[in-house]
Amino acid sequence: MNTIIRGKAFVLGDNVDTDQIIPAKYLSYDPSDPEERKYFGMYAMEGVPAGQSGLPYGDRRFVAKDAFKSEYAIVIGGKNFGCGSSREHAPLAIAEAGASCVIAEFYARIFFRNCVNGGHIVPFETAVPLFREIKTGDELEVDVAKGVLINKSQGNKTYSLKPLGDVAPIIEAGGVFEYAKQSGMMKK
Repeated sequence: MNTIIRGKAFVLGDNVDTDQIIPAKYLSYDPSDPEERKYFGMYAMEGVPAGQSGLPYGDRRFVAKDAFKSEYAIVIGGKNFGCGSSREHAPLAIAEAGASCVIAEFYARIFFRNCVNGGHIVPFETAVPLFREIKTGDELEVDVAKGVLINKSQGNKTYSLKPLGDVAPIIEAGGVFEYAKQSGMMKK
């Protein structure tokens, strides 16, 4: 896991659900097949309603049309990020699009667990409604080890993030199975 994550912000609001993150019609792709897995990135955030992304009206795409990767590395959300169904494909889609981190006020429990279990993205929480302060396209830097977010586009404004706690080693290992192998709980 990178200890420093740098890149542009993609800003969303409260109650972003898993069908907005990866609509059900794209779940027919096989995440174990590398040629099909990339489509999860292509269609990440495809269900986000117009105006929710903070982008100019009419341009709400997380991933450019016909591309597989996003220009955005850090997703900023509000309360209850990842609510809705328990699809494990949601954090996978964000990661396949090239983002490394989601920062929200709090997560739906199953989305948070899917982030940790899969080791796909780092799910930080914050006490500050960042989606009201950060703009889509702002250049950000996240120091994972220190739990600090710096908004480079706003004069290096700094925010403290809640510690990852006991899930940090699981995320760092690349998910729960890799953690179990590395810690001797499973055979390699």
